[in-house]
Amino acid sequence: MSDISILDLQNLRHLIGGYSTSHCKMTEYASQAQDPEVKKLFQHAADSAMKNKQELMKFL
Repeated sequence: MSDISILDLQNLRHLIGGYSTSHCKMTEYASQAQDPEVKKLFQHAADSAMKNKQELMKFL
């Protein structure tokens, strides 16, 4: 694998942080949702954010 530039690392940090924040928020929203469909939607979004974060972590 080629070297990662400082700019690439900063971009990865920004993206990973954003997905981490999204995961936390969506998990919290899912825990507070009353409607099962809404709860499912938020949980799916949380799972997706975590998956994206884990994929980006592979570049580090």
